[in-house]
Amino acid sequence: MTTTTKLQLWELRAEFALRLATLYGKEVPAYNTLVDVSREVNEDLIRKNGEDAERLGSIHRVTAERHGAIRVGSARELAQVARVFAAFGMYPVGFYDLRDASKSSVPVVSTAFRPIDAAELARNPFRVFTSMLAHDDRRFFDEETEKQLESFIGARTLFSEELLELADKASAEKELSEAEAARLLDLATTAFELSQEPVDHDWYFKLERISAVAADIGGVPSTHINHLTPRVLDIDDLYARMEARGIAMIDEIQGPPNWEGPDILLRQTSFRALAEERSFRHSDGEVRPGSLRVRFGEVEQRGIALTERGRDVYDRMVAEVDSLLAAAPAGTTRIDVATEVWRKNLPNTERELALQGLAFFTYRVANPGPASGRESASLRELVDAGSLVPEPIVYEDFLPRSAAGIFQSNLTDDGSRDDKQLGTPYDINRLSEVLGSRIFDPTELYAAQQAASLAAAEGQLNLTITDRPF
Repeated sequence: MTTTTKLQLWELRAEFALRLATLYGKEVPAYNTLVDVSREVNEDLIRKNGEDAERLGSIHRVTAERHGAIRVGSARELAQVARVFAAFGMYPVGFYDLRDASKSSVPVVSTAFRPIDAAELARNPFRVFTSMLAHDDRRFFDEETEKQLESFIGARTLFSEELLELADKASAEKELSEAEAARLLDLATTAFELSQEPVDHDWYFKLERISAVAADIGGVPSTHINHLTPRVLDIDDLYARMEARGIAMIDEIQGPPNWEGPDILLRQTSFRALAEERSFRHSDGEVRPGSLRVRFGEVEQRGIALTERGRDVYDRMVAEVDSLLAAAPAGTTRIDVATEVWRKNLPNTERELALQGLAFFTYRVANPGPASGRESASLRELVDAGSLVPEPIVYEDFLPRSAAGIFQSNLTDDGSRDDKQLGTPYDINRLSEVLGSRIFDPTELYAAQQAASLAAAEGQLNLTITDRPF
């Protein structure tokens, strides 16, 4: 009796990430340099700091880790891309509104497709940040342009029926035969390849005057990988090494500053968008060469996930940095100001982040002796006694302001917007309705992971853990 080898969703996801990396490296060769430098930085840090450097992820995971970014134009396209990513065990997590996250015209709302189970993340944490054009937002698009966008986007096909049917099968059965897996991967990878079809010149540049992001979504015949991001353990070192190689980077690293305390949330930077040759169809019907600058090379350094209390502190710190920077002397950098604000507001140890309920951790039983015979003990008592060891939960998600900052840094101009008009209301519930399926709240996922570890610790220690600060 012959048996057919089946591939699990995580195996499909790992192969999908590899194929997209190969594709993107061919389309944007500077990406390969970014990956090479990221690997050098990671390996050097491991050699220097040993196990300490792997506190937020093993070198194997960090080296393999990628997040991609794509953009779609409508609810129909967003629902279809959700079906494609479900075939790889990737589900919508988080809501991000980039429309008001920067002064530039970025008329998109977003979610991220990723694994939601800790074991699946450990196997392969591939994520794709996915933005949908808010073409009904009057701050950006008048009624005529909205109708033109709806017509243009409605007439195109991003994902074939064969791809969607295979994706649905993989999602339902949680595996595919080798032959079906190969076909799924071929079709899915091709769907995100940069199209060689000529771009309508007048239509594209009409949209670009409003927003370069809108033009990249609604002015071209297909979607494509906008960036593919490796993970690095020291983003400041990487930034310096890239500039030393003559690659122009954006002006600063987005997100939290580099300071002596724990890394939190997410730090990001990128090299500047490069001119790419494209063909344009002009109003006289002639196709002529041109170029666009829409794709860039992003890199990220991930920190610890924050609780709701921690995010409140973070938001207040960001607001304070903005206020202080506005009043600071010329030449003062955001990073300089932020470092002092961080020192003033955050504990400088992981242990205190955990015990003050500011960040998410799992708790490992290390020395049950001091807790023996007790019916209950506080979390701080157990950590102080060495009975429990807090281990950080890595932040797997994104920051709207940082994402918008990356977008803005790679735009040729700010575009246009009319803030006298009312914006279309979006939140996680509204986008879930548009998508046609639940968008997971990342904070709830982290909280569940932390709670499960504490429940397991209570079972091992045979006591109740009290006075939890979260």
